[in-house]
Amino acid sequence: MSKNYSLPDYAEYHFSLKEGLLVCLEGAVLVAMIGYFFYHSWIACVALIPVFVLFIREKKKDMAKKHRQELSLEFKDLVLALSANTKAGYSVENALRESCRDMELLYGTDSPICLEVRHMLRGIGNNVVLEKLLYDLGMRSHQPDIRQFADVFLIAKRSGGNLTEILEKTAAVIEQKIEVDKEIQLMISAKKMEQKIMNLVPFLIIFYIGTTSRGFFDVLYHNLIGIVVMTVCLGFYGAAYLLSKRIVEIEV
Repeated sequence: MSKNYSLPDYAEYHFSLKEGLLVCLEGAVLVAMIGYFFYHSWIACVALIPVFVLFIREKKKDMAKKHRQELSLEFKDLVLALSANTKAGYSVENALRESCRDMELLYGTDSPICLEVRHMLRGIGNNVVLEKLLYDLGMRSHQPDIRQFADVFLIAKRSGGNLTEILEKTAAVIEQKIEVDKEIQLMISAKKMEQKIMNLVPFLIIFYIGTTSRGFFDVLYHNLIGIVVMTVCLGFYGAAYLLSKRIVEIEV
């Protein structure tokens, strides 16, 4: 079971090389925009390295959340496949093996759920009970649905409950929760777009005034008082950005 430690913890996200380059480029552009529009100095970009680090950290959190949501959606289909296969007369272990083939057809062999199911099948082959493997996935996934399913599955196995019925009801509950989440995301999608537009408004205002009224902001650049004022404004902008981001993040 030493392979357990090589499995992902879904609370964290590790960028691929391409993703890392793109995120670093986005962060560099953001820092350059702040350095130019707020301080009119490219040298200020060096002092804004903490902003770059914070941007990378927030991107990692966003990608980790997206990865967990993807796993939860795929896990729902796995439970549905397990339910169908146990109804067809397979044991839970054999149903899992059949379900793995279904998931490979549905999501591809490199999808998170397929990697997890293959790990479970290897564990079963090494005489590790399925309940323990599901519990391990629930802890690493940081998804309440998966953790709760692992707990219910453990109780059902030990008490001799009707696994087929439990699988079917669990899949229905997870599916309903995912549908509610989709409806909420659809309802607030317009607000999310407004939030993204509003994030650009301060830069657009400074660009417009600086272009149409040259010299208007000169009093705020290259002097101590101006730097302090613009730093305070930048602090308010950052706080407003983080607050708006939290407002549109609704968990079901």
